[in-house]
Amino acid sequence: MRFLPRLLLAAALAIATLLGGRLLLEGRTDDLAPRAEGDPSLTLDTFLHVQQLRKKRLRAFCSRSAKVAVLPASHEERARVLSRVRVSTKLNFLYCQVPAIGIEGWQWLLEKLEEKENVTVPVPLPYPQQHNLQTQLNKFNQTMIEAMMGSYTKVLFVRDPFQRLISSYMQGMGSSPSFSSFVQDVLDVGQYNASLESKPLVSLCHPCLIRYDYVIMFGFLRQELGHLLHRAGLPKDIHLPEFTDTQVRWTYKWLSEQLFSELSLKQKKQLSHFYRWDLSAFQFSNSLLSDLLSTPETW
Repeated sequence: MRFLPRLLLAAALAIATLLGGRLLLEGRTDDLAPRAEGDPSLTLDTFLHVQQLRKKRLRAFCSRSAKVAVLPASHEERARVLSRVRVSTKLNFLYCQVPAIGIEGWQWLLEKLEEKENVTVPVPLPYPQQHNLQTQLNKFNQTMIEAMMGSYTKVLFVRDPFQRLISSYMQGMGSSPSFSSFVQDVLDVGQYNASLESKPLVSLCHPCLIRYDYVIMFGFLRQELGHLLHRAGLPKDIHLPEFTDTQVRWTYKWLSEQLFSELSLKQKKQLSHFYRWDLSAFQFSNSLLSDLLSTPETW
């Protein structure tokens, strides 16, 4: 790298990873030890208000874009569109699983909840159903898919696309000599042929097709998931493990500024255009790419 030695970058991420791993392990107890419940920094009313604002922005985006809004009729196309969507039939949860977005704690939490015999929510489907552990939504037939999309609690996790890109780069360290060359590789491949790690969330999670009930922002998991789970009908005595996205978010803030400075102005503009859907559909107030977002006419 031209301005930032790779060793320094690796060390910074290692510190964040070790800190995150230690805190997450502290939260991994058989009783899902209380960590987030009663967090005074986010009231239920504030949480619901924030959700309304996020979904309003998302609806506005969908109204002016040509994204998939109807479940495809063909099995092959449904399988492609829903390939990243996971479902828990026991907990009536549906969520989009995306690489480099930091939801490992959420996935672990659902697994633990599914294992508890006394944790269930009313089954909304009008016919008997076998409870399975988390699986892909596209494994079900069209009738079941439509029923789940209409009745399950649907959760979308979002993260600043530039931070997702940094995370992807760090996970694949060694494949590119510098972050700038890594970004150029992503840009050269193009949005439609991009890897899962760098592909825009809108292209993976299809929020104009799936009307997500909750949009949860990376950096605020600990504050928001408690309200979400209780609103979804899970027992009040279910406690959350420690989520570490807040600590990681601050580390990535510093990394973002350093790595962003390595990019040329052309790369910055191209990257903003590459993630234009995510930047328009979701509010990333501190994203370094937001100020370079193209006008809607260039979409």
